[in-house]
Amino acid sequence: MGKLDGKAALITGGSSGIGLTTAKLFIAEGAKVAITGRNQATLSAAAAELGPSALAVQAEAADPAGMAQAVAKTVETFGRLDIVYANAGISSATPLEGTEVSVFENVLRINVTGSFVTVQAALPHLKEGASVILTGSTRATDGTPTRAAYAASKGAISSMARVFVAELSPRGIRVNTVVPGATRTPIWNKSTAEETARLEAAQARTIPLNRMGDPDEIAHAVLFLASDDSSFVQGAEITVDGGARSAPLGAPVYRQ
Repeated sequence: MGKLDGKAALITGGSSGIGLTTAKLFIAEGAKVAITGRNQATLSAAAAELGPSALAVQAEAADPAGMAQAVAKTVETFGRLDIVYANAGISSATPLEGTEVSVFENVLRINVTGSFVTVQAALPHLKEGASVILTGSTRATDGTPTRAAYAASKGAISSMARVFVAELSPRGIRVNTVVPGATRTPIWNKSTAEETARLEAAQARTIPLNRMGDPDEIAHAVLFLASDDSSFVQGAEITVDGGARSAPLGAPVYRQ
């Protein structure tokens, strides 16, 4: 018996990284999974990797028409929708000096408006017992230079989740947030393996457990929130970051 037997899920930004890893885990646990993304070639490759239990739909999270179509195809194909993982997001450098406002606004549009639009599109199909999961980030609170838009967007996710909890609790729909720290995904890859290794080593020194996370470790936290194992977990933020957020001064860089 899988933890998600008989359930159907929608994962935005599901064609790579944490989203794709989570899609694989959901399918292994018995779910049917629809993934969305903006790049059709990447989506097609992900769908081939996921197999017959997956549906890939090209859509941008912040496009209401596109997300409505993605949700409709999901329900048409699987007959139901039980889990929404609003995972799509982007990160662009937005230093205070020299950043075009359009770049700043686009990060908020994809990350914040996109999450809102995703849940809004899915809501008519969600029944009591459904689970909505949002993706936050430790960047919301760690003050990383040049990441103002990304940090603001992820802080907004935490605030928006609380409102969703208030609105959806009367319907028996749960809303929780997963907050990843530095995780080994393709967005961290540099031009050479050596450069990537140096970057990972530098990141590890800022994490009490002295390593970056693996996408599978984030996916298992998402699985917990998607499954009935978390049936009384509502409005939680599960941080998966090796201790970087809770005990930053415990990181190797500060040890004697």
